[in-house]
Amino acid sequence: MIRGFKYRFYPTPKQEVLLARTFGSVRYVYNWALALRSQAWYEDQKRINYATTSAELTKLKRKPESTWLNEVSSVPTQQCLRHLQTAFVNFWEKRVSYPSFKRKHGPQSAEFTRSAFQWDGAALTLSKIGRLKIKWSRKFTVEPSTVTVSRTPAGRYYVTFRVDEPLLKMPKAKAAIGIDLGLTAFATASNGSKFHAPRPLRRKMAQLRLAHRTLSRKKKGSKNRDKARVRVATIHQRISDTRNDFLHKLTTRLVRENQTIVIEDLAVRNMMGNHTLAGAISDSGWSEFARQLEYKCAWYGRRLVRIDRFYPSSKRCSCCGCMVEPMPLDVRKWRCGSCQTEHDRDVNAAINILGAGQALIACGDGVRPPRSQDRSGNHLRSRNRSGSRV
Repeated sequence: MIRGFKYRFYPTPKQEVLLARTFGSVRYVYNWALALRSQAWYEDQKRINYATTSAELTKLKRKPESTWLNEVSSVPTQQCLRHLQTAFVNFWEKRVSYPSFKRKHGPQSAEFTRSAFQWDGAALTLSKIGRLKIKWSRKFTVEPSTVTVSRTPAGRYYVTFRVDEPLLKMPKAKAAIGIDLGLTAFATASNGSKFHAPRPLRRKMAQLRLAHRTLSRKKKGSKNRDKARVRVATIHQRISDTRNDFLHKLTTRLVRENQTIVIEDLAVRNMMGNHTLAGAISDSGWSEFARQLEYKCAWYGRRLVRIDRFYPSSKRCSCCGCMVEPMPLDVRKWRCGSCQTEHDRDVNAAINILGAGQALIACGDGVRPPRSQDRSGNHLRSRNRSGSRV
């Protein structure tokens, strides 16, 4: 199993200068190669591959005005050409959009292969940079194949080890759970548990507005503007750290306690079109939650089931299966007109999601109702066109 172990490290002032040169060289070569490939395509309809850009890079380093590229290790610059080749392959196969240029003040990274670093099991030494002072938080026993150093816009430095390490499977659990994602409660489980997100963006919004206002008043190119930009990036970094900490702890808990986890395949990008809820949805991190559940279930031998986004989980009675009329989002509790059972909207939806997932596992068939109409005869297509779930 290919895994990445990420640690924070603290470079010396001399290493900061060397890392800045390395990041700048990698960014320059990447943008130069991207411009070269783009020009060849638009002028001659010709696709340039990695071998061509690598040969052109050798010529570029021999030019008098580009000799500064030889001051850093050659491995990261070669690796960025391979990354650009991968980006173009993904674009040609229509998996991603066209590659974009790297920004100076954005995230910076440089990848080192085995020929450019030394690892003795306790210390890491990079070519032309030296030994790094790493804050070790966990251990791994396999020798890494590549090492990536990175710097965030907030000025933090991280090193990531890419290792091929076997995973120990967790003991099998007996429980199965359905998860309904929402805004009032981030996640509601079929057993009645509710998990509330910290919503870091909303908590930091006033501080973020002030920092952006201060940044806009600084003169471009000045030292004070750089300081203000770092303050804005630091706030965004703290928001991201808080959200990721919550998501990792929640997904790990769910994976440890349950053998089967059922979630909805929500169209988060479509739901972001609702400008009233877009901020709250982006602050929750639904897509990242699903991504973490997916790879953690694959790691530890759990089963993740996704049911169709159009399945009417909220308006179907989990006791008798009766369908009710569409309810506005402010209705959090409702009573079934058939069996007179009073439901919590989110808990009822989670129970229905679990049942639909178990049916999908048992029958191997879809749980999506007919597109033309549901059990009550109401048309579904027009009601769900906006992407929001009722």
